[in-house]
Amino acid sequence: MANNVTYDRREQFQQIQSGLLDGEQVIAVYDAIGTGTGFIGLTNRRVIIQDKSFVGKKFAITSIPYSKITSVSVVSNKSWGGAFFSTGAIAIHVGTHTYEVEFRGDQKGHHVHNVILSFIS
Repeated sequence: MANNVTYDRREQFQQIQSGLLDGEQVIAVYDAIGTGTGFIGLTNRRVIIQDKSFVGKKFAITSIPYSKITSVSVVSNKSWGGAFFSTGAIAIHVGTHTYEVEFRGDQKGHHVHNVILSFIS
């Protein structure tokens, strides 16, 4: 059921949907660009990241409970001069590890940032 769920690619949405826990609902699934990351999914319980950077064409699906996220950042090559969401990249900080995800278009990064922030605030 994809009602009110935003996603770029149906197969990514279906992959996230197939691994949901009882009572968990998908909020959005966005395709990522750049090295390593395949996509990011947001549910009402966690962030799910597909990491394709493993040797031998292996990949991992990493689940990050919102309670473990210490902060979320907008990644930009511009200063604060009105360009806060001029990029489509975010960084999710979990302990000493940072997951960076880049999107096609700034609206997706803005949406992911705001959803994560709403769950960790």
